[in-house]
Amino acid sequence: MIKEIIQEIIHESRILAIIVTKDFSKPGIHFVTPCDFSQQLAFLNHSSGKIIQPHVHNVVHREVQYTQEVLFIKKGKIRVDFYDEEQTYLESVLLTAGDTILLAAGGHGFEVLEDTEIIEVKQGPYTKDKDKTRFSGISSRQVIMRDER
Repeated sequence: MIKEIIQEIIHESRILAIIVTKDFSKPGIHFVTPCDFSQQLAFLNHSSGKIIQPHVHNVVHREVQYTQEVLFIKKGKIRVDFYDEEQTYLESVLLTAGDTILLAAGGHGFEVLEDTEIIEVKQGPYTKDKDKTRFSGISSRQVIMRDER
């Protein structure tokens, strides 16, 4: 199967995650998230000499309903398991070094398949136990892979 360079994990018309694989490349600025997401993800590709005009960001009050997180896989390989809001398992994908994922809704869990380094970015402040509900996930034999990478 040919790997898509941008994948959306969708359940019941809701985007659970967006994956930008290491193979994605497009000149200019390419936003991969809808404008109404509380976490925006874009890919920027500019040639040498490009000037990005200096700027400051204005104070804009926003209401965040769900924590959305972005993971940059620097090294290694992980399996991401996706769940709906009722904690029902849906499917899994593999991510490798260079891939990026925005986790937007639903539930998720991970299995580290190789020594892995990840950079995580999400809204704050982090409220520890108030921020998430933990639940039992699937076993390795229950995995349904979205695609083979």
